[in-house]
Amino acid sequence: MSKKKIFSIKKPSHIESTRSSFTDDQDYLSFEKKQFYADKEIVANTMRQIRSEAGKHRKNVAKRINKEKSLHNSDPKSSKIALQSKKPTTQDKKRTALNNIPKKEIAENAMTPSVQALARLIQSDNPLFKNGKIWTPHRSLSIHNHPKKISPFQMHTDYQPSGDQPSAISQIVESIHAEEKIQLLLGVTGSGKTFTMAKVIEAMQRPAIVMAPNKILAAQLYSEFKNFFPNNAVEYFVSYYDYYQPEAYVPRTDTYIEKESSINEQIDRMRHSATRSLLERNDCIVVSSVSCIYGIGSVESYSQMILKIKIGDQIEQKELLSSLVKQQYKRQDMGIVRGSFRVCGDSIEIFPSHLENTAWRISMFGNDIEEIAEFDPLTGQKNRNLEEIKIYANSHYVTPRPTLNAAMKCIKEELNVRLIELEKEGRLLESQRLAQRITYDLEMLETTGSCQSIENYSRYLTGRNPGEPPPTLFEYISENALLFVDESHVTIPQISGMYRGDFRRKATLAEYGFRLPSCMDNRPLRFEEWDCLRPTTIVVSATPGAWELEKCQGMIVEQIIRPTGLVDPPVEIRSARTQVEDIKEEINLTIQNGLRILLTVLTKRMAEDLTEYLYEHNIRVRYMHSEVHTLERIEIIRDLRLGKFDVLVGINLLREGLDIPECGLVAILDADKEGFLRSRTSLIQTIGRAARNVDSKVILYADTMTKSIKLAIDETTRRREKQQEYNRKNNIKPESVKEKIIEVIDPILQENNSKSEITINTEQLPQSKKERELHLKSLRKQMLIAADNMNFEEAARIRDEIKRLKNAFSYDTLDSS
Repeated sequence: MSKKKIFSIKKPSHIESTRSSFTDDQDYLSFEKKQFYADKEIVANTMRQIRSEAGKHRKNVAKRINKEKSLHNSDPKSSKIALQSKKPTTQDKKRTALNNIPKKEIAENAMTPSVQALARLIQSDNPLFKNGKIWTPHRSLSIHNHPKKISPFQMHTDYQPSGDQPSAISQIVESIHAEEKIQLLLGVTGSGKTFTMAKVIEAMQRPAIVMAPNKILAAQLYSEFKNFFPNNAVEYFVSYYDYYQPEAYVPRTDTYIEKESSINEQIDRMRHSATRSLLERNDCIVVSSVSCIYGIGSVESYSQMILKIKIGDQIEQKELLSSLVKQQYKRQDMGIVRGSFRVCGDSIEIFPSHLENTAWRISMFGNDIEEIAEFDPLTGQKNRNLEEIKIYANSHYVTPRPTLNAAMKCIKEELNVRLIELEKEGRLLESQRLAQRITYDLEMLETTGSCQSIENYSRYLTGRNPGEPPPTLFEYISENALLFVDESHVTIPQISGMYRGDFRRKATLAEYGFRLPSCMDNRPLRFEEWDCLRPTTIVVSATPGAWELEKCQGMIVEQIIRPTGLVDPPVEIRSARTQVEDIKEEINLTIQNGLRILLTVLTKRMAEDLTEYLYEHNIRVRYMHSEVHTLERIEIIRDLRLGKFDVLVGINLLREGLDIPECGLVAILDADKEGFLRSRTSLIQTIGRAARNVDSKVILYADTMTKSIKLAIDETTRRREKQQEYNRKNNIKPESVKEKIIEVIDPILQENNSKSEITINTEQLPQSKKERELHLKSLRKQMLIAADNMNFEEAARIRDEIKRLKNAFSYDTLDSS
């Protein structure tokens, strides 16, 4: 490429001749030589100008930085900047660009005043003290004024409370009537804590939120509550992302990472169903993960956008279609899917955001609503006629036009102030970048009513003050609701730590001109804010943490006696030196009794290596760790219970809430490696996985008696003695838990896993071991070739086929033996 193209320099008109104007080659070469030197001189002059301007810029910036450093050093009370990083090295200083403020120095020593002010507001010592006054949680009038269907909670079960359950239920209900804000249900594994929670909800007749630490436990609780309350609204509210890469900027490498996400349509539908039930029904139970502390849009705006239609109403078709578009529904005249509508003559077919297999058809005669019918969108078959319907928005972030106009005005004002601030600081690149990005978002908001990452403008769309948190699910519930925090020793720390990483990422984006500083207000709740927002709370755990014990002094309800009479399993300690050989023998003995085995190790590599070792010794085994997809984890646990394999190897997932009544052995390898995975809490939780079968036991492989092992064994022994004493006094014979294997994922996430499966006919598989190995080797080669050719979907398909073939080979081998 020529210098002319690189610098885009316009040449003088007297040298814009072509070769055709020259008759002599010598004259042309002479002209080319002159032209070359002319170009060279122009480029040299341009580069001198650039260096001169850059030099002046550097001097001005250096003076400003030195001035700010001197002011910073002279003020001992100056606040620490939120974004911490190490000092720039000499090598970093050499790589300065035209903007010539080292990027790490901007974050460390020269954060702009707007970002600094908001950082202090959000990260202040007392987060409930905002703008000179105590912050009070936002309570929407829409929740109280919205008419609700009143239906009693009616629990359907074949069992009656027994063991410690009757006293636990009565104590909790009495405390709620006494207006106690928080209490602790300290229940051992298998004591029926979920049953107790359901009985409390039935006794109080109040809506409830049940928080779980992860999607697996949330799905399990959702399934159980759905069975307990088949005639009431039991909803599921977790993060709807199958994949989420947040927007981020890395100053050190000058790398901008754009937001990427993949939304699970089924979970999105269930989130809409949850918010709709909270607004419409009094008999609502929402099972949620910790994602409920993230913003979802204003309940006022969401309520205002509800479109009510009934037979006999008069409305122009054009006006009705316009209302649907404002609710973020998309017009699709070919095929109708959830969140869309189509027009067929005088009929409008709508697929509401909260329904799964049902759509509505509105038939009009002129401007009159003549008929409203419910039909199957797949077959088109009509199910029934309806008198009236309520159409809820297709997005929680939908905003009425007046509110949107006011928000855009505020965004423009903040943009102008921020641009002046950046230009005053000499941050021209950031200023140009910010103006370009925000102007584009404003144009999209003006045209379509929405834009990508609209949640970053939540402060203005919801009318909040700087530093205040965005609306969350807790603003959709009534003040008399109940909150159950299941496995609180895990859930509470998650709530406490969520906002920190989010804040640092957003502050960096705001500092470098990718977002306005107000984006930092789009964040999860701080722990203190959640503590202020939460309704009457019951924290539930077998191993409560420090916060729960401190908050619930005197309000602790123990549930140690199990309804089945089961006692905590006996715990053995064996040497870790021969743990692999020993566990192999124990596995074979347990399998002979028709029971399952759980093994816990310390690392992913150990889990995979141990699985491979056991597989080579003809043991049906699988592993489960963080890289295994959420849906696959649920299926793995179900397959273990069904007996499709006998041994499950895991790390940290074989703990809280994992209900496997068929488990006869829990083995904890390297139990003396003190740390998070071998703490007192972790050991007690893992030991509890064996507390649902009368013949189960626990083996700890350790060469040293650590403090955690001693505390865990002491607590297990205390509970075991108390349970045995109760059984002797009441002449109770322990019985193993008999629990149905429920299709947990069927009503929740099933279609996310609906990609084509490869069915394997074991009769057509290679029969000899050598042929099977050659077949697998060939498949691995195909997988690597596909990956090298960047055909990752094909490589993933072959990988999944290899996994299924391995399982098929192992089942076939073991069945024949």
